Amino acid sequence: MIEIVDTTMRDGNQSLWGATGLTTPDVLAFAPLAERVGFHALDFTSSTHMAVSVRFHREDPWERIRLVSAAMPGTPLNFITTGMRFISWVPADEEVMALVFARVVQNGIRRFQIVDPANDPERLRRLARLARDAGVEEIVIGMTYSISPAHTTAYYAERTAALRDCGEMDRLYLKDPGGLLTTDTVTELAPHFLAAAAGRTIELHSHCTIGLAPQMYLAGVAAGFEVLHTAAGPAARGTSNPAADQTIRNLEAQGIEHGLDAGALEDLEAHLDAMTADKGLAPGSAQEFDAAYYRHQLPGGMVTTTRRMLEEMRKGELFDATLEEVVRVRAEMGYPIVVTPVSQMMVTQAVMNVTDGERWKTVSDEMVRYFHGHYAAAAAPGDPEISDRVLSSARAKELAQLQPLSLEGARDRFGRKISDEELLLRLTMPAEQVDAMLASPPAHERAPALARGDRDPLVRLLAELAKRPDVSYMRLAKGDDLVVWRRAA
Repeated sequence: MIEIVDTTMRDGNQSLWGATGLTTPDVLAFAPLAERVGFHALDFTSSTHMAVSVRFHREDPWERIRLVSAAMPGTPLNFITTGMRFISWVPADEEVMALVFARVVQNGIRRFQIVDPANDPERLRRLARLARDAGVEEIVIGMTYSISPAHTTAYYAERTAALRDCGEMDRLYLKDPGGLLTTDTVTELAPHFLAAAAGRTIELHSHCTIGLAPQMYLAGVAAGFEVLHTAAGPAARGTSNPAADQTIRNLEAQGIEHGLDAGALEDLEAHLDAMTADKGLAPGSAQEFDAAYYRHQLPGGMVTTTRRMLEEMRKGELFDATLEEVVRVRAEMGYPIVVTPVSQMMVTQAVMNVTDGERWKTVSDEMVRYFHGHYAAAAAPGDPEISDRVLSSARAKELAQLQPLSLEGARDRFGRKISDEELLLRLTMPAEQVDAMLASPPAHERAPALARGDRDPLVRLLAELAKRPDVSYMRLAKGDDLVVWRRAA
């Protein structure tokens, strides 16, 4: 029985629409439909998505977690974290991360996916311990796939083996953000993941960026992976994850069972089709194989973000040159894995190199911190000339000593009466953005983006219930259909 984790709300939204496409009312409008499908969990949010809620939509990301977890009590919501950082690129100390984890759990997150920019087993273990202490129900530790002279099968065998005795690890997953895994490679890596999991479930996550993922998923299942990550309807394909409907048809064609309700999935997809059409969000489309991706290896979301960044600078014609520059920058950095936050640093540097007309003329503070080793150890030796150039500046000397984000003095700066949730946002985001969020109506008072179709009456009913504070519970049964609604605490 293959389980499915849905990625529509986070990774699909991020890969195709830069994480800005779906608002809280949008997500609430289709949450009851997603609840019926039978997903093992929903890849729901990250610190990046929480920041987007504040910055672009003036929405409270903590409220988003509370409302959706209440609307979907039977499906665990997932938070993905990429190390000791929250929203800001500046690393955070353990006290900050412990508070972050405690608050996301308190607000309704039940599952964590934990990855590290360098696949460092000790850093992964540390995060898993913090997550368990915060009360996370299911902890999934990830190994991020990459291709370089350093990222060999032996590399992954060694790194996964070092996690075998991690008591906090409930599941292990192979994360392929660039969609680079082939059927042969996933078959070769699977025994090492099975051995490291030691009887625990192993999951597989990939993207359709170069068209390999749907077929690779079948090879992964044959090799022993038990959970696949997919997106629904228009949030699938393209640079996003494989489509849920096609994935389960492929499994059925192979005689493999899954736990999804195909009729409920069809209803969800119909709603998403209408909603995204109303909002003008382009759906993902099937991609042909493109070998160029093996050079830059950018995750789907980063491809979309890079193109948007250049277009906003009125430099859209430099997109192809920027991708080629990413290849050079990565080699000079020592072949880090192309994953958040290092992928953002890499792309930003490539854009500056191309637009400045002189390579490494401008360097961000984050890139300086990378060369100081504050984020992750390089997988291989970098270019010593580039390292010397970056670290010889006066700014580099100022940043030599890592000063992680800390709670020390935070209450004095931001106020002793504010909530922990607001404190964490103010610690990591510009004050004017947080102020604008707080001045905006809460999400449950905003009109949802109602899609056309036969589900609209139910969606409208739920929206109206959310506006009435005197109503805290509703149970609606019709035939075999059951809808249970509870107000978030």
